Amino acid sequence: MTESSPLRSRLRTAALVGVGGVVLASCAQDAPQDTWQPAGSEAQKIHDLQWPIFLIAGIVGLIVMAVVAVVVVKFKDRGQPIPEQSHGKAWLEYLFIALPAVLLAGIAVPTVATIIDLNDTDDADCVINVTGQQWWWEYDYPIAADGSICGFMPTGESGTIVTSGQMVIPTDAKVVIRGTSRDVIHSFWVPRLNGKRDMVPGRVHTWNFNAEQPGIYAGQCAEFCGLSHANMRMEIVALDDTDFQAWIDNQLEPYQSPEEGTLAADGESEFIAQCARCHQVDGLVDADGELVVSNPEDQVYSGAAPNLTNFMTRNTFAGATWDLLNEECRADVWEADPEVFGDLYLEGVTESCLNEIDLKEWLRDAPAKKPMYADAESLEATDGLVRGMPYLALSEDQIDRLVAYLLERK
Repeated sequence: MTESSPLRSRLRTAALVGVGGVVLASCAQDAPQDTWQPAGSEAQKIHDLQWPIFLIAGIVGLIVMAVVAVVVVKFKDRGQPIPEQSHGKAWLEYLFIALPAVLLAGIAVPTVATIIDLNDTDDADCVINVTGQQWWWEYDYPIAADGSICGFMPTGESGTIVTSGQMVIPTDAKVVIRGTSRDVIHSFWVPRLNGKRDMVPGRVHTWNFNAEQPGIYAGQCAEFCGLSHANMRMEIVALDDTDFQAWIDNQLEPYQSPEEGTLAADGESEFIAQCARCHQVDGLVDADGELVVSNPEDQVYSGAAPNLTNFMTRNTFAGATWDLLNEECRADVWEADPEVFGDLYLEGVTESCLNEIDLKEWLRDAPAKKPMYADAESLEATDGLVRGMPYLALSEDQIDRLVAYLLERK
């Protein structure tokens, strides 16, 4: 055995460990953001394009690696004469130019055609304004000229729906989003419904998708946007026509104050005193009967905070970073059969299903739970305006009252 044998053995072991690590890292049982599981026509177009390209790339890669291995072994310098050189053989050089050119052209033509098709936003069934900011997404449903929202007429009062974290859409509808950003560049990405689309401050970008079946489709901001970029998530909830109509009507129902003398009623007063400076609850009035209007532009650097009017109709909070549902109820909703999904989702978050631990931790000390530049240095740099939700120094009794109030917001 030569002196180099132990080194070769170690290198082989390291290579096997590296390859094994890569293989294991690519395996996942719970992968809601899987690009290989398209759930809409736009994502299907991407899937139909990417799998043959990946196949071609894999074959080419194997051929290249095999040739390199043969060359390394066969032509290793052992003192043998220099092998015949190919330089000057025009036919061979032309072949090495023509083959990649033909291959790339065969990839480029369907790729460009697919990109053009994906950017076609004509004949939209539903238009939603999307605004990204550090570190959550806002969804605003504009009212059409005929008073409809996404082609559905409210059966009760009309009005604008503004929500966050979860975007609710009708199934089998061409949904077009008009996206922008309040601060830095963000990227909207729900892989099972479409690819990525950057949201740039001062510009409006359109993007379209549809969902074929009711369910929840997870997404993620795909452009590094600051300290809590990894916590900036989103979910698209698809409902059939009947359930989507029920969702719209529920979102537009008039505000109802909690019953007097209850913990939730105390929480309403607490909310007005502590939270209404930034967070809007449509229809909320103070003790004098005056409408309470938030003014986040005076409190937070972004100038906006999530609208909490129907907070418990969503499954997530804090930029979809945490679930409002506990683990058992979350599994029931995420794994529900499409035929009954709408009923489960529209039920909202009940007291028995509430993820009280994370919600109370958030109210107790939000900057400690989600990094948001709330230190003294960053406050000075932003003229005293916090980036994200500030630390409110709430007592446990105040937190209990706020949770009781929020549980009725649905």
